Amino acid sequence: MTDPSGPDPSLVSVVAIGRNEGARLVACLASLTDQVDTVVYVDSGSTDQSVDHARAAGVEVVLLDMTQPFTAARARNAGYARLRELDPHGAYVQFIDGDCELDAAWLAAGTAVLDKAADVAVVCGRRRERYPEATFWNGLIDAEWDGAVGEVLDCGGDALMRRAALDAMGGYDPRLIAGEEPELCYRMRHAGWRIFRLDAEMTRHDAAMTRFSQWWRRARRGGHAYAEGVALYGKTPERYRVRNLASALFWGLTLPLAVVLSAIFLSPWALVLMLLWPLKIWRMTRRGMPTARAAMILLGKCAETAGILGYWSSRLFQRRMTLIEYK
Repeated sequence: MTDPSGPDPSLVSVVAIGRNEGARLVACLASLTDQVDTVVYVDSGSTDQSVDHARAAGVEVVLLDMTQPFTAARARNAGYARLRELDPHGAYVQFIDGDCELDAAWLAAGTAVLDKAADVAVVCGRRRERYPEATFWNGLIDAEWDGAVGEVLDCGGDALMRRAALDAMGGYDPRLIAGEEPELCYRMRHAGWRIFRLDAEMTRHDAAMTRFSQWWRRARRGGHAYAEGVALYGKTPERYRVRNLASALFWGLTLPLAVVLSAIFLSPWALVLMLLWPLKIWRMTRRGMPTARAAMILLGKCAETAGILGYWSSRLFQRRMTLIEYK
């Protein structure tokens, strides 16, 4: 049953995507079916009971064709295509990952902005980690979600979108294995649409991140997204993702190589360049960032560099790029 105090349920439908989310998916779907009438869940080859859980929740289930390379973009497009068949006249679509729960007040806050401003294509809000104190890694991700509010360049996987804008863009680019949301927002912005992040609770996410290796793979995926973004739009006036890529390569590759080679071939005194890392961390902490987080962001540049080099290698040798997952 939908909440009578919320937005008109006929205006908003939901697409959720997931794979092997288990109890997280059960909680996700429960948070959705209480608020809207139409929910489509796209399953990407789960081997647990995810499909059974979704059907038991009474939502529409789409099984993604896994004979084709899997991407989250493909899953969202497939879910949205089915949603359009079920609900051809709705105005907005909420995308959500299957490891997230939707805040009960979010749709009212998000639709109010979309109703008021016809040129706004996307609104998103605060995504929080459900258990930020459970692990150091969960805490890092929770801090990462705390982005600036107001008009922004892009959104994440959880977002409320105007269907007319999404239709005009032809949906997500299904080829991208990472960074598909910022890429879609890039196309929307250059078509005259705007994106806003609201000072409002949106979703609760369960990263379930317990190991350094998971954090590393997640950062490596970010580097891949930077490299692919630059390949697509790096030469445009916006210089899309060029700064992100340059920062990763400087801290994760250029500076380490310069220190090592200079120390070997010029003078051991070149090792003093290593002080640039703690200096960078100190500058970040001066802006109020906790030292541990600053250090991990800088270390993450190495993981991002690995993702960048992996993308370039795949392009050079024409290898198929596969999803970089951390769960």
